[in-house]
Amino acid sequence: MAERKGLEDLPGVGPATAEKLKEAGYGSIEAIAVSSSSELAGVADIGESTAQKIINAARQAADVGGFETGDLVLERRKLVGKISFGSRALDDLMDGGIETQAISEFYGEFGSGKTQVGHQMAVNVQLPKEEGGLGGSVVIIDTENTFRPERITQMVMGLASMKGVEYDPGEFLKNIHVAKAYNSNHQILLVDTASELANKLKDTDKPVRLLIVDSLTAHFRAEYVGRGTLADRQQKLNKHMHDLMKFSNLYNAAILVTNQVMSKPDAFFGDPTKPIGGHIVGHTATFRLYLRKSKGEKRIARLVDSPNLPEGEAIFSVTMEGIKD
Repeated sequence: MAERKGLEDLPGVGPATAEKLKEAGYGSIEAIAVSSSSELAGVADIGESTAQKIINAARQAADVGGFETGDLVLERRKLVGKISFGSRALDDLMDGGIETQAISEFYGEFGSGKTQVGHQMAVNVQLPKEEGGLGGSVVIIDTENTFRPERITQMVMGLASMKGVEYDPGEFLKNIHVAKAYNSNHQILLVDTASELANKLKDTDKPVRLLIVDSLTAHFRAEYVGRGTLADRQQKLNKHMHDLMKFSNLYNAAILVTNQVMSKPDAFFGDPTKPIGGHIVGHTATFRLYLRKSKGEKRIARLVDSPNLPEGEAIFSVTMEGIKD
């Protein structure tokens, strides 16, 4: 749609406004169609009523924003792809893997396997559909300097030996786009940058099908200390989560976020750890999985929240070659 109509074709968008919108990450008509008038007015220095007119025109051009009948929603659900974990137990728990057009949150203590799952998915998403991938590339927003290309190489070699085929780890690494986030504002901005990249790659043979944020809450937790800052933190976290959801719908991509836990020493029954971010993260994430350590390489994943799947647990292993049963 964006190729047939440029931003300048929208009423009220001249070359100068179009330039400002592109610089702010609104490079396509679809991106404008799903934004709010206050957001657009702020970045393009225009009035809110003008911004609303631009958004309305973009919605018509991109054909989004109206009511739909259930059968059309079902058709769109058929476009949802799944990325396999490479572990039968995890795939069964998640009905085939993590979904596109959804946010999957993995939370747990240090060493529970969150980053390992992220690395594995960055490899698996590149496999063809018949092998459990989506034939796409991946964007990683790395907030804690945890991305390791050497780990990707190990996982690719592990896959190659398991399947008895030859894979070039270099080719896999070429389709992984990593950006380090230096603080929470930078982290939020990087979703816009990821949108520009996804827009650029959407008609290539490796469109962006996965966006990973590892970890979602580390910067927010470090920068907003004390009760007085909680409202500001939650507001920013809310915007960030909605930007991620918007990205997943626009590009039919899966969003994988990792989250840390805080200890609740007063919890006498059940698990004393709960994820950071409170209801904001809990309500916006589509799937929530709690990871915890077991003996040796073994890890336990518990599906805590899902719109359509039953709660359950899966045992998997984190090995040198990657994630296995």
